[in-house]
Amino acid sequence: MSETSTGTRSGLRDVARDAVRARVAAVAIARFDADGFDRVTVEQVAAEAGISPRSFHRYFPAKEDAVIGDPTRHRAALVAAFAARPPGEPVWRSLRETFVAMVEHAGEDTETGRRSVRVMTSTPSLRARNLEKHQAWAEALTPLVVDRTTGSPDGDAELRVHTVVQAALACFDVAVTTWAQGQDEDLAGILRRSFDVLDVR
Repeated sequence: MSETSTGTRSGLRDVARDAVRARVAAVAIARFDADGFDRVTVEQVAAEAGISPRSFHRYFPAKEDAVIGDPTRHRAALVAAFAARPPGEPVWRSLRETFVAMVEHAGEDTETGRRSVRVMTSTPSLRARNLEKHQAWAEALTPLVVDRTTGSPDGDAELRVHTVVQAALACFDVAVTTWAQGQDEDLAGILRRSFDVLDVR
């Protein structure tokens, strides 16, 4: 068997695995949104998705993972999106457009996205996991912002960078929560409006 054939088969398996993972996650999130995260068991989700609990755990080591997803994927997307912004652009605008690019290429259908945010914000264990994810995003973005920021006259450049990155994450949280609870489907538009409230220069 040629290396090309082997690579093609491996690629198809990865695509199929990702499709099943997305379907199981959608089933889980819909059930969590309807009945409450803590009231729904892995066994119930697995039965509804037509798989075994063991198979569920192959895709998601913990129940929370079905909602939070893979934070490393979004982290890489954020880094790439920020790196692609024009070097002379104001940092706050670059951060805003970085998050806009991430949500526009998330690949998640609107209803599942809204449900996942509602489940996350209503569940303490998921809020904690989401905070961990945001910390990882901050650690990835901060050095990039440092590279684009000149020192402030009062010597608080490091403090300013950390504040700006955390403020960007707060704007992102406000935007997605507002989107999840409302009827406006334009998440990118809400996100831009959230950032523009602060308009850090």
